[in-house]
Amino acid sequence: MSSVTSVQENVVVVNSFSHRTSFGAGHSVNANQLVTRLASYEPSETRTISDVRRTFCLFVTFDLLFVGLLWIIELNVEGNIKSRLKDEVLHYNFKHSYFDIFLLAVFRFLALILAYALCKLRHWWAIAITTAVTSGFLIAKVIFSKLLNQGSAFAYLLPVISFILAWIETWFLDFKVLPQEAENENRVVSIHAASEHAPLIQPGVLSDGQFYSPPESVSASDEEDNKDDAEKPTLQ
Repeated sequence: MSSVTSVQENVVVVNSFSHRTSFGAGHSVNANQLVTRLASYEPSETRTISDVRRTFCLFVTFDLLFVGLLWIIELNVEGNIKSRLKDEVLHYNFKHSYFDIFLLAVFRFLALILAYALCKLRHWWAIAITTAVTSGFLIAKVIFSKLLNQGSAFAYLLPVISFILAWIETWFLDFKVLPQEAENENRVVSIHAASEHAPLIQPGVLSDGQFYSPPESVSASDEEDNKDDAEKPTLQ
């Protein structure tokens, strides 16, 4: 009878151990999922630059290169490029030169890259300044310039392209870059809050010593055997 009791105790111990192991494994899986999600939403302090901000900086670079390319094409169309460079750069005239539009693109590039790539600014005031300066200058250029009287396509193309690119940059930063980065930061905060309530370390395998049951004494087993013998009816 003592052997049957010990077997029952071992079955209970094994069931309890299996339940605790499966419980710890479930929490370990949840912890691994949380670590994976945290790695995908790293905050901007630990990462060099976010993907959407990198796209914005590439578009700002495209703005500079595209306006510069149009200006070089305009120099070649109007005549010899060396003589045109002297006329527009060395002998600059606000009413007859496109060089200031190219300098305006350089100004936007330097200001926006410095603010949003190097300093990682999270506000719209820098691009508001560049867009306001660009818009005001281009409007004044179209009103007071004599280039429209020449009938050249670049007289219309360069100011219009510069104006459109400046406002696209403003829209992209205000409606894409800043909201998406704020959303990613909120996700990181919520995941950190959830990870604080879940154990990140899986409980170790329990040793056999924690479920050790002391052996029964010999005297106690002899007394139980004597009781069993006394309770058996005698055969006549």
